[in-house]
Amino acid sequence: MAPESRLESIEHGLVPQGEGWFVLNARDAVWRPGEGRGAYGIFEGEPEFSQIGIHLVTLGPGEPMSMYHWEADQEDFLVLSGEALLIIEGEERPLRAWDFVHCPAGAKHTILGAGEGNCLVLAVGARDRSTGPEWGAYTVDEAAIRHGAGVEQETTKPDEAYARFPPRRPSRYREGWLPE
Repeated sequence: MAPESRLESIEHGLVPQGEGWFVLNARDAVWRPGEGRGAYGIFEGEPEFSQIGIHLVTLGPGEPMSMYHWEADQEDFLVLSGEALLIIEGEERPLRAWDFVHCPAGAKHTILGAGEGNCLVLAVGARDRSTGPEWGAYTVDEAAIRHGAGVEQETTKPDEAYARFPPRRPSRYREGWLPE
């Protein structure tokens, strides 16, 4: 039988400890907001999930989820509420609630908040090959740059790609990040 993981209360929310199963409400999880680039709800603890990464991401209009990039593993996104803009392989596609986006390994992409209010996206990514030095890269794309979600020079270093943004800091959930 798989053991139950203990949820530890820390300053910024609840964090699972161990590799067992658990139930964690997103409003109780640790969040990592970033000025100008939305907030991530974090369900992982110690250790991080070994096979997949999964996050809730709330984005205001114009806020990028990430800088335009590709990864060595697939990523998938489900828009749960609101409107978003997908930039994928240099093309722009509007998204709305319940639109699903599949990005196979190597697909260059990013998502930005759009419309009048926040959008909420469930983000899931494999972790087979997208960790370590061969994870992928941030690539130059005209559409991404025009929307403030692109790099001027290709890099594999997150610190370079996100240099214009203040670092994300852990936080408790803030009212309005999730729909009622």
